[in-house]
Amino acid sequence: MWGRLYSCFLVSLLLMVVWAAPQKDHDHSEDHHQHLHHGKDEPHPSHEGVDNLCHRLSPHNADFAFSLYKKLSTHPEAKGKNIFFSPLSISMALSMLALGAKGNTHSQIFSTLGYSTLTPDQVNEGYEHLLHMLGHSQDAMQLEAGSAVAVREGFKPVDKFLKDVQHFYQGEAFTVDYSKPEVAVQEINKYIAKKTKDMITDMIETLDQQTVMMLINYIYFKGKWEEPFEAHLTRKADFNVDENTKVSVDMMKRTDQFDFYRDQENSTSIIRVPYTGNTSMMIILPDKGKMEELEKQISRDHFKNWREKLSKSSVSLSMPRFSISAFISLHQTLQEMGITDAFSEDADLSGLSENSKLKISKVLHKAVLKVNEEGTEAAAATAVEIVLTSFQISEIMVLNRPFLVFILDSSTRSILFMGKINNPTE
Repeated sequence: MWGRLYSCFLVSLLLMVVWAAPQKDHDHSEDHHQHLHHGKDEPHPSHEGVDNLCHRLSPHNADFAFSLYKKLSTHPEAKGKNIFFSPLSISMALSMLALGAKGNTHSQIFSTLGYSTLTPDQVNEGYEHLLHMLGHSQDAMQLEAGSAVAVREGFKPVDKFLKDVQHFYQGEAFTVDYSKPEVAVQEINKYIAKKTKDMITDMIETLDQQTVMMLINYIYFKGKWEEPFEAHLTRKADFNVDENTKVSVDMMKRTDQFDFYRDQENSTSIIRVPYTGNTSMMIILPDKGKMEELEKQISRDHFKNWREKLSKSSVSLSMPRFSISAFISLHQTLQEMGITDAFSEDADLSGLSENSKLKISKVLHKAVLKVNEEGTEAAAATAVEIVLTSFQISEIMVLNRPFLVFILDSSTRSILFMGKINNPTE
């Protein structure tokens, strides 16, 4: 049986809290858990420039990804910690929020996401097609993304908002009894666990009784290496977390032809390890002592240049087998990046509800990453070994110190996940 790589599972959440009390005399118009069907199997609507619309988002999303990474990596609490998140999930969740935002609140969301030069229609149609493309990934991998709106029983969102969430973001709506927070927590966590194949089971811990709505976005990825690592080559090795700290890891090893680039100017080595299908893992390994310097300046331009300069090289790659998770509370970071009104009394979310004054209470994000060489067949391993014996190794790349990791989807030109592996054992 081929070895499978359980790679990334994540959820991005936005909680809305009412300033004014919810309308008590509202008719309860939806049954509990009445879902909007997102019509995944329906014929896909034809628009001109479909690919262009989808790809038009990618440079803006990449800029937002690196801006957010810089904010997270320079936070005092991040020192020495792993960082892992899905910039695509966060961008999508905020774009979904923008469906119900107006005035300055909408402008701030679009400006922070880098969408100032795009119209709302271009953004929404871009995500519609991006989700369509992700949903039609090859059998060789699983890549699932979608959205949901968990609505307070008796609270009536604007119909247009719900229809747009359904149409553009593959969203579904269900009602939750937020007046019983412990019940609501359990129900929302159950929904998220189902969508992430039980990889994230405890996303929400507490809820405010004033909560009337939660926007949920999730991405689930499961892929296998195009050429698996051979389990019998895995050895215990030291990973240098910093100058004073070493941890023991299971170091996988594979010698093969990889897309590789050595950036002398930035003292960095770059390698791309493909999964079957359209996805790949791109690993950035700065020289010893150069991580902080790279983190300060890394941008979409660096990333674009690296991808263009990659070329086939014989590389001996050593990579730790690891499993990490990261939980991030994003509301302070997003305010620092320019989304301020949405968290304040000045919030204009009238596109969500016409009868209540709303604002954002929390923005939570959790991501899990597992990397291994599990279940590799000896026959496939032996075939790889035989091929490798004829290679003259020109490069050696040992991931025994902190490195950056990106999971990319070529069909949508999207950074699905990114982060820094500072300590593979945490």
